[in-house]
Amino acid sequence: MSTAPSTERQHHIQVARGEVGRYVLLPGDPGRSKPIAQYFDDPRLVAKNREYETWSGYLDGELVSVTSTGIGCPSASIAMEELVKVGSDTFIRVGTSGSMQPDIAPGTLGIISGAIRDEGTSSHYLPIEFPAVADIEITRALALGAREVGRPYRIGISQSKDSFYGQHEPGRMPVANRLKDRWAAWMAGGAICSEMEAAALYIVASTLGVRAGGIMMILGHHDMAPMTPAEEAEGTLDNLLPASIAGLRALIAHDRGESAS
Repeated sequence: MSTAPSTERQHHIQVARGEVGRYVLLPGDPGRSKPIAQYFDDPRLVAKNREYETWSGYLDGELVSVTSTGIGCPSASIAMEELVKVGSDTFIRVGTSGSMQPDIAPGTLGIISGAIRDEGTSSHYLPIEFPAVADIEITRALALGAREVGRPYRIGISQSKDSFYGQHEPGRMPVANRLKDRWAAWMAGGAICSEMEAAALYIVASTLGVRAGGIMMILGHHDMAPMTPAEEAEGTLDNLLPASIAGLRALIAHDRGESAS
């Protein structure tokens, strides 16, 4: 269950109650916080500490925020924990990911309905048998946003991992066979992309009684083949952020009881 909002400035994100909205976009890279905030009305920098950079502004009259989380589940879970303490309750992970299916072209948006818990943080919250599942209304709104801006998208499961190089250079690891077998299993099960935060965010959200979802720019190829210049051009923030913002607007409209179509 969610705890009552705190009046204290939070230790890691350095944000206090009243400085952020209930809706928060969560990129990994602090360098993406300001570009995302430029889609808000009246954006302002709230706090910047460690990997956490927070901006707030307005969308359709609603106070909304963006907080970077850094790379990986431990720092992402800290951000969510502290944002919930100051009153936020709806979170959208916005980032990049690696393709896991041969029929997914680079530049496709992955709307993450659930995540494989191939990481360690979430096991400190709930047993591994508990699924990491996105909020259905956030997932629906992000699909609406992708359609609105005309971007190709796929709804599906991501693999949330702890080791970037365990994915990209598995052959040099002492556990190479295990890594390769598990990767093959995730692909066979239909996982659409690989990233590093969604599973923990979804599990922490379940534990705290708040909502979480995610939209990822899918890059690369399932077999690690290099992208062409044209494919790289499809995988830019300019092709991800408008869909994310449109999805958030659709969610705000839904929550207000308005038509999101």
